[in-house]
Amino acid sequence: MADYIKGLFGGSKPAPAPRSDVEDDFADYVSVASPTPIYSSPSSSAPTAASFPDYQTAPTPVPFTKWYRVWERTSPADFKNEAFIIPFIILLAALHVWGRRKNKRKANLWAKTHIPILEKEFASVGHGKTAKERLGRASTSDEVAGAGDRDFSAEGLLKEKTAQEFTTYATGRQNVAFTDITVKLFKRYNPMTLAIEMIFSFLFESMRAPKEYMEMTMYAFDGKEKELVPVKSKAELDAKESRFKGLPNSGYDACVWAVVHKEQMKGLRDERYDVSLTATKDHKSLPVWASVMSESAEVTETLLTKELVECVEKAGEDAFEYLIVTDQPIDKPLKLDDATPKKRLLLGLRLPASLEPSAYAPTLPIFEYFLRLPDILVSTAHFRPEVTRRIRNTREEEIKKLKKADEGEKAEERRLDAEKKKKEMRDTRLKGLSADEQRKFLEKEREKGQKKQEKRMSRKA
Repeated sequence: MADYIKGLFGGSKPAPAPRSDVEDDFADYVSVASPTPIYSSPSSSAPTAASFPDYQTAPTPVPFTKWYRVWERTSPADFKNEAFIIPFIILLAALHVWGRRKNKRKANLWAKTHIPILEKEFASVGHGKTAKERLGRASTSDEVAGAGDRDFSAEGLLKEKTAQEFTTYATGRQNVAFTDITVKLFKRYNPMTLAIEMIFSFLFESMRAPKEYMEMTMYAFDGKEKELVPVKSKAELDAKESRFKGLPNSGYDACVWAVVHKEQMKGLRDERYDVSLTATKDHKSLPVWASVMSESAEVTETLLTKELVECVEKAGEDAFEYLIVTDQPIDKPLKLDDATPKKRLLLGLRLPASLEPSAYAPTLPIFEYFLRLPDILVSTAHFRPEVTRRIRNTREEEIKKLKKADEGEKAEERRLDAEKKKKEMRDTRLKGLSADEQRKFLEKEREKGQKKQEKRMSRKA
């Protein structure tokens, strides 16, 4: 009763008891006491390094030294990356220098064994001086070759086109306008590229394996000495005409004929348009690894001499690649100008791996025979009219195809020009008309176009 009276007159109320139905999620927060602040006296010592975690330790101070005393402020552990990179760079540089020198030695060895033979056949060999000027003596070709063997220098004879390709040039011979020779070697200066090429050629048939070879191309005069030999004055022109007047005709019948290694046949057919015109046949005189590609059997019987067969056998399966007589371009002609015949002779030989001069002995006979081949063609390559007609018909069919394609292109150009002129005339006429006249003119054009479209649809039906 006393509590009730206290309540009516604003007496103190008892504190409510905590609810028993408080949810579990808030139970922890209800019972947590308020945090008590921690006071530290001003005289307390500063925190030591031991109170911090390990990752917050202060860096080791670098000692102050002179700028040039590097060894006092560094250690070998600071150069771990350089210890791997610098030896790798030195190795690559050493391989590059070694590869270039090896290729140059191999090219010079080829020149030492073949240039004397070229100097016997040509008046000028190499990109520099002639043989007599280089040796400083006016003598016979045999003496020049002998002197070249004793004191040979490849300077001016071989031109280094790239680190793997060397070229030379020869001119000044009857029946031959000029000769280009290319010696191509491995990329020894770049072993990684060489390894990738070898791996890819092993995995994919479309990629050829890298190889070391020599390719020689002779361009025949074919009776055009007066056109091809340059002159500087009228006196030289008169002298040239008098000199060529007594010479026999250097022309021979056009044909495509080749002796090839069987492993090279597919590649040659895919890469060369001229060889694709021939038919492949085995010949009883040739080794089993070689074959003949010819446009006619009579051409084979005329050009496949006993001496040539012996030279092919001596060269061997590992060195001989192809010998080609052609008058057609390498790439398929797309225009009439590209189909102009240009008589050429090509010889492809692989280079031996050895650096001894005796390693080239098996291929020297066919090299010498190839230099005399233009004379053989001029004297013997004159076939019966039936054979010549058949060969000529093959070329005329290709020329007809080119003419037809050329006429189609010209007709298309004429049609486009006519349409362009017609459109210009129409635009000029429209500019001179009024708005109503232009509307009527456009309506008539639309009606004509609809009629033409209906006629086309009826024809198709």
